[in-house]
Formats: sequence, C-alpha cells, structure tokens
Amino acid sequence: MHDRPDQLEPESLMREISDLEGRIGELRQAAGVPEPDLRVTLDAALVELELALTVLRTMGGEHIGEQGGSAAAENERRVLRTVFQDAPVPLFLLDRNTSVRRVNRQAAMLLGTSSGYVSGKQFTAFCDMATRAAVRSQLAAVVRTGRRRRVQVRFLGRDRPVDAVVTFARVWIRGEPDPMVMVAAGSTNTPTDDTSAQDGQDPARSPRAKVAQTRGAQGGPPDDEAVATIVHRMDVLATASELLLDEPVFNETVAVRRCARLLAAELADWAFIDLTVPSGGGPAGAAPTGAHVAGKIPLRRQVVMGPEDEHSVEAARTLEEVDPVDGTLPHTVFVTRQSALRPHVESLDVLGVCPDGQPVCGKIGATSVLSVPIEDGDRAIGTITLAASGEYGPFDLMDLGVVQRLGRYLALVIRAARLYRRRAEVAETLQAGLLPRVLPTIEGVTVAAKYLTATHGSEVGGDFYDVFRTENGWGLILGDVCGKGEDAAAVTATARHCARLASRWRSRPGDVLGIVNEALLDEDRFVTAVMAGLTVETEKVIVSLGTAGHPPAIVVRADGVIRTASRGGVPLGLFEDFEPGLDTVDLTAGDTLILHSDGVLEACDMMRQEFGQERLLETLAAHAGDTPQGMLAGVERVLLEFCDGDLRDDVSMLAMRVEPPSLT
Repeated sequence: MHDRPDQLEPESLMREISDLEGRIGELRQAAGVPEPDLRVTLDAALVELELALTVLRTMGGEHIGEQGGSAAAENERRVLRTVFQDAPVPLFLLDRNTSVRRVNRQAAMLLGTSSGYVSGKQFTAFCDMATRAAVRSQLAAVVRTGRRRRVQVRFLGRDRPVDAVVTFARVWIRGEPDPMVMVAAGSTNTPTDDTSAQDGQDPARSPRAKVAQTRGAQGGPPDDEAVATIVHRMDVLATASELLLDEPVFNETVAVRRCARLLAAELADWAFIDLTVPSGGGPAGAAPTGAHVAGKIPLRRQVVMGPEDEHSVEAARTLEEVDPVDGTLPHTVFVTRQSALRPHVESLDVLGVCPDGQPVCGKIGATSVLSVPIEDGDRAIGTITLAASGEYGPFDLMDLGVVQRLGRYLALVIRAARLYRRRAEVAETLQAGLLPRVLPTIEGVTVAAKYLTATHGSEVGGDFYDVFRTENGWGLILGDVCGKGEDAAAVTATARHCARLASRWRSRPGDVLGIVNEALLDEDRFVTAVMAGLTVETEKVIVSLGTAGHPPAIVVRADGVIRTASRGGVPLGLFEDFEPGLDTVDLTAGDTLILHSDGVLEACDMMRQEFGQERLLETLAAHAGDTPQGMLAGVERVLLEFCDGDLRDDVSMLAMRVEPPSLT
C-alpha cells in the first residue's frame, strides 16, 4: 500500500491535463445554457477538482529528472489555473481556521468585489448573520469527518444578498500540513423584493432601500447607476446641512438627534453618535487626541437610531447605555482620528458588548460597519458609527466619504453650540451679579422687578436695576449701558455700585447721578438711567426723580389714570458738565411708579413695528388693578406676544406701589 497515488510519466501527465481541460470547457458550456442544472454542474466540478488534486500528487516524483521537474512545476500551475481560476462556478479555498486562502473570479463576481479583498478574511464574514453559526458548524464537521456537506447560504453581495447552495469538501494539498476546505457555490439566485418581505423586511421602507434603488438594483446602465448614487449622497448632505443649520440658536441635542435620524433613514439600518462630555478645557470640551485622551476624556453614547419595530426600539434603549470602550471601533476612531470601514464584519464585538454579554453586532444583526471621527479641524469631539445588515449591500468608500463630510458639519455645529452655551452660562452668572438677589422690604410700599434676556446672542446685557437705602429714605435706580459683553458688564457694575454708595451721603437723585457721571467719564461707554428717591410719610410717598437720557418714569394712579414724568438729561459718562432731568411726584395709596428700559419700547413685531410708548401705557392701564408683580407679568405677556418671543434687546422693569396705611 502506497502513501500516495502512483506517479505518472510526463507523457501520461500531459494527456491527463489535456483531457481535464476539455472536460472543464464542457462544464463551462453546460453552465451557460438556458436554465442549466447548476447542481449537477457543481458536483461534476468537484469531481474534476479531486481528479486534478490526484494528478498534482503524482508530480515531482523521484524518477522525473531535473528538466522533468521544471515541466511538472509549470504543469502544476497550469492545472491550478485551469481547474480553480477558470472554473464555471464560484470557488473558495479555506484553511483549517476557515480563513479564505484564495477565490476564483466567479466567487469574486458573486460578492461584487475583488479577489484580493476577499483573501485573508473569514469566510463567514461574507454570510448574513442568520446563517453564520450554521456555516461554522458545517465547516468544522467537514474538516473533522471528511464528508461533504451541502448548506443553504445567503451571501452578502455588493448590492443585496445572494442566496446560494454551497458544497463543502475537505481536500489535502501538497505542502500544507493541515487539511483545507473547498467551497463551491451553486444554484445561486438574487432575492426579490417579495423574498425580502417574506423575511420580515419591507423593502420599500428599508433604510437602505433608496441606496439600492440608486445603484440600479432593478437594472440599468452602469453610468446611470453611478450618477444616481452620487445624486443620492448629495441629497443626503444637502438635507443634513438644512437640518443642522435650521436653528436660530445652535442646539447640540437637536443637531445630534437630527443627524442620527437622517443617517438611519437614508444610509444605514443603525446610527450611533458618541461624544465627549463638555468641560472647561476648550470651546468644544475636548483635548488633543492620543492615549491621554482615551484615559481622561471618555466617549459617552448620546443617541442610537434604528428601525421602528418593537424589538429594535427596545434594543436601542439598551444600546444607549453601552458607552464605547477601549478596543471598540468607535473608540479607536476617536483616539486615532482615522475613519474606519468594515464592509464585512468578522468580529461581532467590534461595536462592543451589551450588558447581557451579547455582542452589539449580533444583537442588531449588523454585518457591515463604518465609523468616522467628529472633528472640527483642531480636535476630535466624538464619532459617528453606522451599521447595516447587508440587505442592500455593504458600505463602500462613497458611504464613508459622505459620513466623513457630515461628521465635519456636525462638529462645527456642536462646537458652536458648546461655545454658545458656555458664553451664555458666563453671561447668566455675570448678569446675576449685576442684579440684586432679592428686593428689600420697605414699610408702606411693595416693590417688584422683571428682567427678560434678549433672545439673540449669548453676551451679558447692559440693563441693571437696584433698590437700596439712601441718606433720608430709599432709592430705586434702573439703567442701561450702551452695548453688551464683558466690557459693558464692567461699566454696569460701576454705575450700579457707585449709585448705591453715593446715596449714602447724597439724598437727591440729581446729585447721585452727577457723582455716577464723574465716575464714568473715563469709560468708553455711556449709560442712560432713571433714579427715584423715596421719602415715605404717613399718608403719602414723595418721589424725587432724576433722569439721564432714559425713558421717563410712569405713574399709574389708583383710579387708572396714567401720566409720565418729565424727560431730560443726557446719558452718564459723556460730559463733565452734567445736568439731569428732574421731577417730583406725590404718590398715595394704590398709586404705582414704573421704571423701565428702552428694550420694552423698541421690541418689534414681524413687520418691524415697535411696541412703543402708547402700547406700554395701554397695557399698564389694563392691569392697573393687579399687584405690582401682576402688572409687570401682564406687560411681559403682551410684549412677548407682540414680538412673537423674539426680543432683540434685554428688558428690565421695576414697579413700586404705595400700600394703604396699616390699621395697627
């Protein structure tokens, strides 16, 4: 008994090869006839393959001389090329670990890719999620027992899955220490839309259905397919731009959710967006990339968008709690700032593992994944990751390019939103320091205040008000600094605290405003203000008014009659020779004094018509019977309704009412 078949003479070997070539040509012709029996052709091709291997084992024997050995090596290459590469059916050669060693042209065409791309990857990476486990088991059985196995497989083709019956056969190849597996695919067919629907997926509503249609899934010239695909990607980018920028004020949460929803609807089955948590390290809350980042600025999952069926919605809730960890694709992309494309997923834990131990890709049936950094040019602040089941083909470089561009758009919006939010927080903190936390209690009168921040902009406003003790009673002041921002806030603080301090040794508002004017002469900004000095008596309150280029005070009598105090004066901080406008008003029980900024009068409606003095007086008259706080709330409601909530300037109001004498 010999360990290998009898060796053949060179003449016999050449005859065997010639006959083999003839039979292979006949099989190729049989596969090309109308309605061929591909299963019979497949079995015959495997028989010929085994025969070719038998012939190969006879080559290179001891009785073949040096010249004969060279001819045998050339013949070996010729046999391999004839039987394997030119076979009329798709063939895969797998090693013991089921990695693809080689594929022929038919197999590469079946998958819609190149032979070089397939080689080296796990064979199961090209099968859909539902059949992978069965394929692995069958391959293991073939290697162990040597028996042929036939399995129904759904390959992940370029445009959509391809159903096939594959035959696994164990083979021994000279020079290889372990057995290998030859995989031959036959009886292939492309699933129709009806087939997809039977599998539980509605093709018309699938997230990637539009992509498949633009690729010409129903047929069409290749040039038209390419143009349609490009047009679809351009539409996605245009839609993204509109969604992300259609906000009067940048909102990070809104932008992220809009982006994820668009991607899950147009390019993928699932969309994940992970971001760094904003910190004080910069406008976007991120730091330079690298290992340092991985340890100190972890990614946090912000949103997961997927199909709308009950199972997927529940899975999305679970996945929103699974942050990207070290070793997952999103984390690697964030740290390296390098986009990654995995057209065929080999490792199911590439997106991490769920709390129950199930890989994320397995839970959502993802067979194709891509991930891009969200970066604004200076730093990475997160990642966008898409996952698809392969129902309409794996992701390609065009998909990657579109998502990369969208990642840059989103990064700029997020950076602007975080910068806006940070400046708004600073403005709110600074503004709070310019206003009294609580208004003091004054015997015999009730005081109320209202402050509304401008809708546009994040800078601190210039409005201020205050209520404080004076030399002979109480003082109320309301003012407006020209401009906004930190510089304006500094002038605001100077004006407010100077007025409070000067009132300790000056009783008349005109004198107090004169001191404030001197303090502001060296500033680059001017201030308008109105101040009221209160002298509380038994039956009335005497109000001394000083005005510096500000809208005049308003008096609402208990019987509803309204009058305005005298105007006059120039703004503070402009001239050394300062003369305020002066007036004196006596208030009795039920009378109310109103101080306000010009933000009330200058608020505009859609036609750019100002709210104006008359509307303010009419509104105050309509609420004359309310409490001081109720009067200001009534003005606020009417004002916001008039301008549709769009305030172009800050609004401040201060109200003081004389209460009836106490009987005790």
